[in-house]
Amino acid sequence: MTATVPSHDPRRSVPSTTVLLGEPAIAGALGRWARPVVLDAIRGAQEAVRSGASDAAGIIDEVLARLPLRPTSLRPVLNATGVVVHTNLGRAPLSPTAREAVALAAGYTDVEFDVAAGTRRRRGAGALDLLAAALPDAGAVHVVNNGAAALLLAVTGLAAGREVVWSRGELVEIGDGFRLPDLAVATGARLREVGTTNRTFLEDYRAAVGAGTGCILKVHPSNFRVEGFTSSVSVAELARLGPPVVVDVGSGLLAPDPLLPDEPDIAGALRAGAAVVTASGDKLLGGPQLGILAGRVEVVDALRRHPLARALRVGKLTLAALEGTLLGAATPVADALRADPAILADRCRRLADRVGGQVVPSDGAVGGGGGPGVALAGWAVAVPA
Repeated sequence: MTATVPSHDPRRSVPSTTVLLGEPAIAGALGRWARPVVLDAIRGAQEAVRSGASDAAGIIDEVLARLPLRPTSLRPVLNATGVVVHTNLGRAPLSPTAREAVALAAGYTDVEFDVAAGTRRRRGAGALDLLAAALPDAGAVHVVNNGAAALLLAVTGLAAGREVVWSRGELVEIGDGFRLPDLAVATGARLREVGTTNRTFLEDYRAAVGAGTGCILKVHPSNFRVEGFTSSVSVAELARLGPPVVVDVGSGLLAPDPLLPDEPDIAGALRAGAAVVTASGDKLLGGPQLGILAGRVEVVDALRRHPLARALRVGKLTLAALEGTLLGAATPVADALRADPAILADRCRRLADRVGGQVVPSDGAVGGGGGPGVALAGWAVAVPA
């Protein structure tokens, strides 16, 4: 027996999918969004009409309203935390020059092709040449996809199957439960811990170094400080022990900065004798997420040719962003670290007028594993809980 559909049944007025795909506004959406995405929006709108939640007369607007507002689920946000390099907010915002570089690199590019000669060339040569120029103390430079990857490649290339001599005071966890000792063990190296949590001496390292030593690793505990009864060993002292010294400075500071007097920098570690220095590119450098390796020519070249390097290599957008960062003026991170407190106060007053808050003194923080304990003078808007 066939059921009778009432003449007022809203299902009768639902346009078919074919009809809706022919509507100019929806057909235009197919030029921006994938066909399955548009079809899902159509089906959702049709169901809304069938259920009576929406009217058939407005079904085209209903379809368009169900399409994505932007081409990514990532949303732009305002960083009102007082932390300049905020990992949960994507760390360093790119400079205008870097953003322009990324846009230019979005299509076909000569990322590893010499157009004039018609032959293959070194991948990302322009970006790497600029990085090398910014680090004249380095014999060679290389980049991988993040700071942990840089350390992974360095330890694997120098110490896989051998020992990594490492102070107990530097066996750090860097966030989200990620522990650097676990990374080192994953390379196939064996950890040789020396010293104690708060005090390690040169003699501790000297007693541990032997024929089975692959490298000495020195890691900057970049997001905490140990104060009081402490002792550590400098890179220069470690370099005189013989095995290659790998230094992870973490935050990506290229050269000394008076604002961050206690923050180690890549240039300083190289001048002190490090064989290779690793760091992140999306922290104090103010660039894209990547890992920097800088050091002796023979060491960096060997790491660059290691099979693992291919798995850790960066894409053209990252290379473009790095080049734009190095070519451009001051990065947003650099500007924020040196923001004028008077300008910040004025900004806060204008915000307070709009939200009904009160302007109060509030120190900011560097963040991103850099400058622990460094207070950035500033202001905030206090609102009722």
